[in-house]
Order: sequence, then C-alpha cells, then structure tokens
Amino acid sequence: MSASSSARRNTVASRALRSPGLAFGFVVVVVMIVAALIAPWASPFDPDAQDVMLVLSPPDTTHLFGTDAFGRDVFSRILWGARISLTVGFLATAVGVVIGTVIGVVAGYYGGVIDRLVVAATDVLLSFPQLIMGLLLVAVLGASLTNLVIAIAVTAVPAFVRLARGSTLAMRERDFVDACRSLGYSDLRIMFLHVLPNILDELVVMASLWLAAAIRTESTLAFIGLSVPPPTATWGGIVREGFDNLLDGPWLAVFPSLAILAVMIGLNLIGDGLRDASDPRAPQ
Repeated sequence: MSASSSARRNTVASRALRSPGLAFGFVVVVVMIVAALIAPWASPFDPDAQDVMLVLSPPDTTHLFGTDAFGRDVFSRILWGARISLTVGFLATAVGVVIGTVIGVVAGYYGGVIDRLVVAATDVLLSFPQLIMGLLLVAVLGASLTNLVIAIAVTAVPAFVRLARGSTLAMRERDFVDACRSLGYSDLRIMFLHVLPNILDELVVMASLWLAAAIRTESTLAFIGLSVPPPTATWGGIVREGFDNLLDGPWLAVFPSLAILAVMIGLNLIGDGLRDASDPRAPQ
C-alpha cells in the first residue's frame, strides 16, 4: 500500500469520527448487536414458553411488549429473533463481499475473456430483483438457516463483483501497479496486497448498505414463511404473527417492525457517513 493511500485512509477516518450521523447509526447498530448477544441472559422469559392464560395480553410491567397468540413474551422473542436476523444478515453479506470482491478483482485485473464472462454472468444475475432471487433460491433449497444465508449471499455477489471490477479497472492503470510489475511481483500479490487495499473504502460503504438490504430480505422471507421454521423467533416471523392478529394485538407487529426500522436507519446512517467521509471532494 502506498504512502498516499495510507494518508487518505487516515483522512477518511478523521472525517468519519466527526460525522454525527455515522456515530448515531453506529450506536444504534451496536445496541442491537449487544441485545442479540445477551439475549439468553437479558430475556425475562423463555421465548418459546406458552401460557394460554396470557394469550394476546397487552404490554404491561411484566410483559413489556405484550404476548402473542400463544401467550409467548414478545420482548423475549424480539431479543432472540435479533440473533437470527442479524446473524443471517452479517453472514450473508460477508460471504457476498468476499466472493464478489475476489471475482471482481480478478476479472478487472486480467480483463479479456475472463472479464467478458464475468460481466455477462453478473448482468444476468442483476436482472433479477434481490427479493425475487432470494425467494426463488430459498424455495428451491428449502427453508433453513444455512440455505437462507446462501440465498441472500448469492443475491449480494453480483453487486460486489461489479463494484470491485470497476474499481480494479481504474486502479490497474495506476503507476504503482506498473512499478509492482517491474519489481517482479506476482499477480496475486499485486491484486490482493496492493490493488485491494486501495478499493476497500468503496467496498466497506457498499457492505454497510447491503447489510441493511440483507436483513430486510431475511425479514421479508420470514414474513412469507421462507425463513427458519417455527417456533424459532425471527423478526419477520413475529411481524407475520402480528399481521394475523392485527386487530386483537397490534403491538405484536409494531415492536418487531420498530426493531427492523431501527437497524435499517442505523446501517443507512453508517453507510451515508462512510460514503461522505471517503469522498475526496469533501472538506478536510
């Protein structure tokens, strides 16, 4: 990595630290992650424990978010549901970033036939809306946690292929790449030790925004019954239960929807803040 690249990264970091929106989004997301991690200790009730005497009980001091149609504590189920929804989102995004970035960097660096094949395949995959692609894959593979991660990751790969490829095409013409070749560095070393670090800023911004999309997709698939099977709690599944009991227990849909909304806002604020911080035209 060049000295100018290191200096630019330090500048980006200093801008990010001064961004109130990014800081607020980071706090929101961290709170949600911590809540998911401590769910086994923070949830006041077993998320699957049923009590027929408390069916659709409204929020009170004992059940902060009320109970559902089976008498289960909604607050506990939201905490446990965060573990599934956030895990699927983070894992799917991570897999999509890694696979898409590797393919994009290789295609952009070598060009030629490899590049044309990758572009053609990417265009085909991008022709399908993300939700439709995820729905088709889960319907084919079956509803399970692993298949859900695979399906959402596949929808993320084309976007990162396109971004990494475009950035690599511009980067491979830079003087430092020619210098690396003249020093006899291997293509793998040039691609992943010199080119990749210089396009990480764009990939991180895209990953933060795509993470929000992955969580939204998981919630949507859970809403239509294509996530992990019940009684395992997921945010989308709880919203679905609330939709079925909207008149008798509106709190059942409101609280998990607010949790999804909070994560969406937090991640989008992080993405916007990182994008503004990495803009070379932004003030120092």
